[in-house]
Amino acid sequence: MEQKLVEIKNKALQDIEKVKSRHDLERFRIKYLGRKGELVRTLKVISDLPISQKRTVGKLANETKKILEDVFAKKKKSFSDSGSKLFIDLTQPGVRQDLGHLHLVTQAIREIEKVFLSLGFVRRRYPEVETDYYAFESLNMPPGHPARDEWETFFIEKPDSKSNLVLTPHTSSGQVREMEQHPLPIRMMNISKCYRRQINVSHTPMFHQFEGLVVDSGIQFVHLKGVLEYFCRAFFGAKRKIRLRPFHFRFTEPSFEVDVTCGLCGGKGCRYCKEGWSELGGAGMVHPKVLEAGGLDPDKITGFAFGWGVERCYLMKEGLLIPDLRMFFQNDLRFLNQF
Repeated sequence: MEQKLVEIKNKALQDIEKVKSRHDLERFRIKYLGRKGELVRTLKVISDLPISQKRTVGKLANETKKILEDVFAKKKKSFSDSGSKLFIDLTQPGVRQDLGHLHLVTQAIREIEKVFLSLGFVRRRYPEVETDYYAFESLNMPPGHPARDEWETFFIEKPDSKSNLVLTPHTSSGQVREMEQHPLPIRMMNISKCYRRQINVSHTPMFHQFEGLVVDSGIQFVHLKGVLEYFCRAFFGAKRKIRLRPFHFRFTEPSFEVDVTCGLCGGKGCRYCKEGWSELGGAGMVHPKVLEAGGLDPDKITGFAFGWGVERCYLMKEGLLIPDLRMFFQNDLRFLNQF
């Protein structure tokens, strides 16, 4: 037994000299000082020795354990004093960093922008917190008009403001600003956040909308229809169809709702579209009173405008099969990572 303890001590002293890293030091500790290490296994048999040998062997065992603990502590301190570089295992594989990507709403905005830039449109940005005048009154919706109720608007209380402020319910609030600030011809697209008090499968309280405005002399309805058909084929696919339904908007006349065949069911009818068509948004010829608010003569100048939801358009892209508009904003990585 005494010879065995001497052998363990000598072997341990040789091994401690070979330790070059924390990893090696931990392996040394487990091998010699761990609960199942060589020293502990040897000490367990002391109880089986004759009484005459227990005192001598026990004393030698305690001395051996003390020596190993001291060399272990000394080596550990030398690592702590020498800096962390010695503790790095350069052969260990690195940890791969997760890479993010653009949110699918951002992807949709960039796709939409690319289509209209190819037609000569210019990207503009107008306020999300807008005055009542630009959001409603300049668009032929005077105070108290029932058409204002359709927008479910968020109003902002600001005691020191002379104008009523709202979270803009539509990007159309940039139309008169564009006519006031820029000369003809106007080919403007405004992509921005909008806010309305609605939430269901096809509506969210905050959403993104893109506005198109073309104003010049000689602009006719055929130009509007051509732009809409070009965008729908470029964005949704050559097989998709659109339809124009007569509607009433205060800021366009004539006015239309624009629908596209549903990308979820292929036009057969489903939970989202009900009858095979999905509403994209409104469009029409700019109302003469809106042109006047922009400082233009409606007898000489005409124009068209349209405003559609970005998320709703993306929802209808070929092959995506997204059944609920609210999924865009739930931050579920299982959903977002697919795009």
